[in-house]
Amino acid sequence: MGGQSSSTQTQQSTTAPWATGQPAINGILGQLNPLIQNSGLNPTESGALSQLQANAAGGNPYAGQIAGYATNLLNGGGATAQAPALQSGLSTLQSQLTPYANGSMIGNDPALQAQLQQIATDTTNQVNGQFAAAGRDLSGANQMALGRGIAAGEAPVISGQYNQDVANQINAANTLYGAQNTTGGLLSGLNQQGLANQGQGVQASQDALAAQNYGPQQQLALAQLAQQIPAQNLGMLANIGIPIAGLGTQSSGSGTTTNNPSLLSQIQGWGGLFSAPANATSAASGAAQAGSGLLSGLTSLFGL
Repeated sequence: MGGQSSSTQTQQSTTAPWATGQPAINGILGQLNPLIQNSGLNPTESGALSQLQANAAGGNPYAGQIAGYATNLLNGGGATAQAPALQSGLSTLQSQLTPYANGSMIGNDPALQAQLQQIATDTTNQVNGQFAAAGRDLSGANQMALGRGIAAGEAPVISGQYNQDVANQINAANTLYGAQNTTGGLLSGLNQQGLANQGQGVQASQDALAAQNYGPQQQLALAQLAQQIPAQNLGMLANIGIPIAGLGTQSSGSGTTTNNPSLLSQIQGWGGLFSAPANATSAASGAAQAGSGLLSGLTSLFGL
């Protein structure tokens, strides 16, 4: 025979290390709530957005010029705008040099005629004077000598002038050819420069538009930064305070405790086993019953 007792116990415990950090948490929340309430557009942001909207509603102020640039390109980009002036200059040069280039000026020099006439006069006076002094003027020999003298005096002059006229003709032709090439190059260069300037104008219009929006865009960026800085600071403080607040815990639990009586108390409880039972007929039979009770108690105690 044995006995045991059991009891159930419930325990609760609470740790509150967050209590120290509670003022910091309250301070963070106190600053965060007004920031949340004021998360809409402030006057600076509203003004900047209004100005940007007004600029956008007005459109690109250079749109008309850009369209004109495209139209100009489709029409040739003014490629022949300077052609009349340059062509006029070329035409003037051609009119002046054409007589030399086509050979019509060869031998057609008024100065040459005067020079030949002077040679003929000088030769005649010299030859006729010699024959007159000899008494043979107007003779056949006089006429022959006069002809040879004039020919000998004029031949080098005529030959030299002819060579000069031919050289002038070649130079005139080369000059005209070069002038035409130069004029064409100038026309092409001016046209290309005009197109390049127009292309730069398109880029300049974009830069001008960006400059117009610079002020409100900067105001908008600064206003956003003014909101971001406090929020970032609060976030940094929250990273410190919130983990501290999370350290507080509460716990509860229940358990059952079983108590087994000691050997001495059990043996003491068996004392009645050694007394003769009331219904025992003799001391021997009482001892037998007591021994049987003791055996049963030991068996229960030691699990036999």
